[in-house]
Amino acid sequence: EIKVGDKVLYSKYAGTDIKLGTEEYVLLSEKDILAVVI
Repeated sequence: EIKVGDKVLYSKYAGTDIKLGTEEYVLLSEKDILAVVI
């Protein structure tokens, strides 16, 4: 289970890049996440 603010590793071509104002985000499916960085 992933929470907002968690640092994760994901595949290079996974997800969709989104820009809202000056903030940039990557929208990922939970299945595309390879690991949670602790």
